[in-house]
Amino acid sequence: MEELEQLRGELQAAVDPDQTMIVVCHGTGCVANGSQDVTQALKNALAEAGEDIKVMPGIKTTGCHGFCSRGPLVIIKPANVFYQQVKPGDVEEIVAQTILKGETVDRLLYKHPQSGDALETTDEIPFYAGQERVVLQNIGQIDPTDLEDALRAGAYAGMAKALTAMQPAEVIESVTKAGLRGRGGAGFPTGVKWGLAAKHGDVEKFVLCNADEGDPGAFMDRSVMEGDPHAVVEGMIIGGYAIGANVGYVYVRAEYPLAIKHLEMALDDARALGLLGENILGSGFNFDIRINRGAGAFVCGEETALMRSVEGKVGEPVPRPPYPSDKGLFGKPSVLNNVETWANVSRILDRGWEWFAGLGTEKSKGTKVFALVGKVNNVGLVEVPMGIKLKEIVMEIGGGVPGSDHFKAVQTGGPSGGCLPWEDAELPVDFDSLIAAGSMMGSGGMIVMDDRDCMVDVAKYFLGFLEEESCGKCFPCRLGVPRLRETLNRFSKGQGTVEDIDDLYSLAEAIKMGSLCALGGTAPNAVLSTLRYFRGEYEAHILEHRCPAGVCKDLITYKIDPDTCTGCRACARACPQEAISGEKKKPHTIDESLCIRCGMCMESCKFGAIQVF
Repeated sequence: MEELEQLRGELQAAVDPDQTMIVVCHGTGCVANGSQDVTQALKNALAEAGEDIKVMPGIKTTGCHGFCSRGPLVIIKPANVFYQQVKPGDVEEIVAQTILKGETVDRLLYKHPQSGDALETTDEIPFYAGQERVVLQNIGQIDPTDLEDALRAGAYAGMAKALTAMQPAEVIESVTKAGLRGRGGAGFPTGVKWGLAAKHGDVEKFVLCNADEGDPGAFMDRSVMEGDPHAVVEGMIIGGYAIGANVGYVYVRAEYPLAIKHLEMALDDARALGLLGENILGSGFNFDIRINRGAGAFVCGEETALMRSVEGKVGEPVPRPPYPSDKGLFGKPSVLNNVETWANVSRILDRGWEWFAGLGTEKSKGTKVFALVGKVNNVGLVEVPMGIKLKEIVMEIGGGVPGSDHFKAVQTGGPSGGCLPWEDAELPVDFDSLIAAGSMMGSGGMIVMDDRDCMVDVAKYFLGFLEEESCGKCFPCRLGVPRLRETLNRFSKGQGTVEDIDDLYSLAEAIKMGSLCALGGTAPNAVLSTLRYFRGEYEAHILEHRCPAGVCKDLITYKIDPDTCTGCRACARACPQEAISGEKKKPHTIDESLCIRCGMCMESCKFGAIQVF
């Protein structure tokens, strides 16, 4: 431990905190938008301006900064000047204005969605200012491919403390007192789970990391693995030490190539420095980690299905008990936590359980990472303290809903979660409050919806997803979920009766009670929550044969307002069915017999002449 801290001190001393550093986001989203080209352009521009620069700035490439809708992102440190949607063509101006003159390039600054004010630094931007970063504290700050950079930021300090100054039981006690609950969805107390596995004594055991992130629109775990893989590795080592396991497995989606690459580099670098493998830090503890690539089966997010998949078997759940803490991977006591949970462990051991227990609420400690997506101005990855109001996340950190003063609904918990209305905007976001409201925390997906979203259609979409992803092993899930979807499909066509709604309730409850695993047990949540809060929309579909949101194609008609139409023919050019006719500069009409209700006409009209009935 002393040698590690000495190395850390030397690495920190070698860096001048006042030196200019250009930080470029190389998370998956920014890379897809061209951040690698931006980095190369920066290198070229700095080389050309070399003689004019007194102190040549460094360039650091990092993981996801979280503000995904604004990428590629470039931050100039130490002032934290924030540039958004940077293109290679902007680089020369950044170097000339900011690096050489110390002035900002105003057109690249973030503009507040309501006031329109240009905000210069990350500290001023509500998206960042409203967060409490624990798991994400190093992401966007360190180069995830550079172990030395991670060590400067404190990597492996918690592990060193655990292995050299604490007994395994003391580690479990610290995690228990911290109040850490699993971030994968169920919210089971992490310390309790570890204690159940540890009690089996000196037998072969395993720890596993669930990185099989399958929720639509979710990218929390991927970003952590890409941006700070050492936090996950460190947490797993601590967990292995605590329960007496010598082998860990990371079960990660094969669709996450950058996350896998960074994990592999982190494992290799940690082994080379004696932080992983035999006799870690001279403590006598041996531990190593292997990576398993999943094939994208959503059901493998369930712990027993995941373990069967690691064993080379069909990934489907098995009845419990026995629980994995007694008989898990290869029939041995095993502990499985998700990426975010493992990353929290390293922070708790480093800073102490008292610090972590001071965050959040009485029963939901710490913070939670959410993928905030949908109809919201600031799309991205956010980390907030447990207990924060739903309204604060969406309307303040998220910057509100484009063109509206509030959201219609927020879906939390992934496909198995529920939809919460604007009337619940003051709801505290924690494990128990969300469940009481008919939703759940899940792994951290948060989808914002506005008045253009039909709640019947939303519920039908998530049921369709779960129907496809069901392993089909148990009757309630295999037969019940398709029946729910079929009923909603009839509703979306204006068919059905009010009595069918009562049948939906009873079928949903039967599925929840009888399903083998959480996929089936939570599958009806989208239906039950939308019926609870948006029953009027269901009745409008059934009784009035009308879709209030204008989404369900069988219940809507597009018409052109002759008083608003300018005859520009943009809608006619956009229509794939050639259903729109009319002379240039004169009002047009839509042939309903040809219209397929695709909405292309409405999207193309700049004058609001296309109306939905």
